[in-house]
Amino acid sequence: MKVYAGICAFVALILALPESAHAFDLTGAWATSAEQCGKVFARKGRANQVAFTNFSGVYGGGFIAEPNRLRGKFENCVIKSRKDDGQTINIVVGCASGIMLSNVQFFLKTVDDDTITRQFPGIEGMEVTYHRCKI
Repeated sequence: MKVYAGICAFVALILALPESAHAFDLTGAWATSAEQCGKVFARKGRANQVAFTNFSGVYGGGFIAEPNRLRGKFENCVIKSRKDDGQTINIVVGCASGIMLSNVQFFLKTVDDDTITRQFPGIEGMEVTYHRCKI
Protein backbone atom coordinates (compact mmCIF):
# COMPACT_ATOMS: atom_id res chain seq x y z
CA MET A 1 0.00 0.00 0.00
CA LYS A 2 2.89 2.39 0.79
CA VAL A 3 4.45 1.68 -2.61
CA TYR A 4 1.16 2.52 -4.32
CA ALA A 5 0.87 5.78 -2.34
CA GLY A 6 4.47 6.66 -3.26
CA ILE A 7 3.82 6.07 -6.96
CA CYS A 8 0.65 8.19 -6.82
CA ALA A 9 2.55 11.00 -5.10
CA PHE A 10 5.31 10.85 -7.73
CA VAL A 11 2.80 10.99 -10.61
CA ALA A 12 1.00 13.92 -8.95
CA LEU A 13 4.32 15.75 -8.58
CA ILE A 14 5.16 15.26 -12.27
CA LEU A 15 1.71 16.52 -13.33
CA ALA A 16 2.03 19.57 -11.06
CA LEU A 17 5.37 20.74 -12.49
CA PRO A 18 5.26 24.30 -13.83
CA GLU A 19 5.14 24.87 -17.59
CA SER A 20 8.80 25.91 -17.59
CA ALA A 21 9.63 22.23 -17.35
CA HIS A 22 8.12 21.74 -20.82
CA ALA A 23 9.72 22.51 -24.15
CA PHE A 24 10.37 26.16 -25.01
CA ASP A 25 7.45 27.70 -26.93
CA LEU A 26 9.02 28.89 -30.17
CA THR A 27 5.69 29.81 -31.78
CA GLY A 28 5.50 33.37 -33.05
CA ALA A 29 7.17 35.93 -35.29
CA TRP A 30 10.90 36.45 -34.69
CA ALA A 31 12.91 39.40 -36.04
CA THR A 32 16.60 40.23 -35.82
CA SER A 33 15.72 43.61 -34.30
CA ALA A 34 12.90 44.08 -31.77
CA GLU A 35 12.58 47.73 -32.85
CA GLN A 36 11.94 46.69 -36.47
CA CYS A 37 9.15 44.15 -35.84
CA GLY A 38 6.49 46.39 -37.39
CA LYS A 39 8.59 46.78 -40.53
CA VAL A 40 9.36 43.06 -40.87
CA PHE A 41 5.90 41.63 -40.08
CA ALA A 42 2.28 42.70 -40.60
CA ARG A 43 -1.12 41.11 -40.14
CA LYS A 44 -2.77 40.35 -43.46
CA GLY A 45 -5.84 38.69 -44.92
CA ARG A 46 -9.21 37.76 -43.52
CA ALA A 47 -7.65 35.45 -40.93
CA ASN A 48 -5.41 38.34 -39.81
CA GLN A 49 -2.36 36.07 -40.04
CA VAL A 50 1.18 37.28 -39.49
CA ALA A 51 3.09 37.65 -42.77
CA PHE A 52 6.27 39.28 -44.00
CA THR A 53 6.14 42.84 -45.29
CA ASN A 54 7.31 43.51 -48.84
CA PHE A 55 10.68 44.88 -47.74
CA SER A 56 11.23 42.81 -44.58
CA GLY A 57 14.82 41.94 -45.55
CA VAL A 58 15.81 45.60 -45.55
CA TYR A 59 15.02 45.69 -41.81
CA GLY A 60 16.91 42.56 -40.85
CA GLY A 61 14.35 39.89 -41.65
CA GLY A 62 13.32 37.02 -39.43
CA PHE A 63 11.13 33.94 -39.41
CA ILE A 64 7.68 32.77 -38.33
CA ALA A 65 7.52 29.67 -36.13
CA GLU A 66 4.40 27.54 -36.04
CA PRO A 67 3.90 24.27 -34.14
CA ASN A 68 5.05 22.09 -37.06
CA ARG A 69 6.90 24.46 -39.40
CA LEU A 70 9.18 27.45 -39.80
CA ARG A 71 8.57 30.06 -42.50
CA GLY A 72 11.00 32.54 -43.97
CA LYS A 73 10.27 35.19 -46.58
CA PHE A 74 11.10 32.76 -49.40
CA GLU A 75 11.22 29.36 -47.66
CA ASN A 76 8.68 27.07 -46.11
CA CYS A 77 10.15 24.43 -43.78
CA VAL A 78 8.50 21.45 -42.11
CA ILE A 79 9.95 20.50 -38.72
CA LYS A 80 11.21 16.92 -39.02
CA SER A 81 12.63 16.63 -35.50
CA ARG A 82 13.14 18.76 -32.42
CA LYS A 83 15.16 18.09 -29.29
CA ASP A 84 15.20 20.45 -26.31
CA ASP A 85 18.31 20.08 -24.16
CA GLY A 86 18.27 22.66 -21.41
CA GLN A 87 18.60 26.07 -23.04
CA THR A 88 19.48 24.61 -26.45
CA ILE A 89 16.96 23.58 -29.07
CA ASN A 90 18.14 21.37 -31.92
CA ILE A 91 15.72 21.44 -34.87
CA VAL A 92 15.99 19.63 -38.21
CA VAL A 93 13.72 20.97 -40.93
CA GLY A 94 12.97 20.06 -44.53
CA CYS A 95 12.75 23.26 -46.57
CA ALA A 96 11.34 24.09 -49.97
CA SER A 97 12.26 27.26 -51.80
CA GLY A 98 11.38 28.17 -55.36
CA ILE A 99 14.52 26.43 -56.55
CA MET A 100 15.28 23.38 -54.41
CA LEU A 101 14.53 21.13 -51.44
CA SER A 102 16.99 20.84 -48.56
CA ASN A 103 17.37 19.71 -44.97
CA VAL A 104 18.65 22.31 -42.53
CA GLN A 105 19.69 21.93 -38.90
CA PHE A 106 19.13 24.80 -36.46
CA PHE A 107 20.79 25.19 -33.09
CA LEU A 108 18.89 27.75 -31.06
CA LYS A 109 19.83 28.92 -27.57
CA THR A 110 17.13 30.47 -25.42
CA VAL A 111 18.21 33.70 -23.74
CA ASP A 112 14.79 34.50 -22.25
CA ASP A 113 11.13 33.98 -23.23
CA ASP A 114 11.40 36.52 -26.05
CA THR A 115 15.04 36.22 -27.17
CA ILE A 116 16.92 33.38 -28.86
CA THR A 117 20.22 33.09 -30.67
CA ARG A 118 20.89 30.88 -33.67
CA GLN A 119 24.28 29.27 -33.41
CA PHE A 120 26.29 27.95 -36.34
CA PRO A 121 28.28 24.84 -35.34
CA GLY A 122 31.77 24.81 -36.75
CA ILE A 123 31.87 28.59 -37.12
CA GLU A 124 33.24 29.89 -33.84
CA GLY A 125 31.60 33.08 -32.58
CA MET A 126 28.99 33.34 -35.32
CA GLU A 127 25.43 33.72 -34.10
CA VAL A 128 22.30 35.68 -34.92
CA THR A 129 19.97 37.00 -32.23
CA TYR A 130 16.19 37.00 -32.76
CA HIS A 131 13.51 38.76 -30.74
CA ARG A 132 9.88 37.64 -30.47
CA CYS A 133 7.60 40.26 -32.00
CA LYS A 134 4.34 41.25 -30.34
CA ILE A 135 2.33 41.74 -33.51
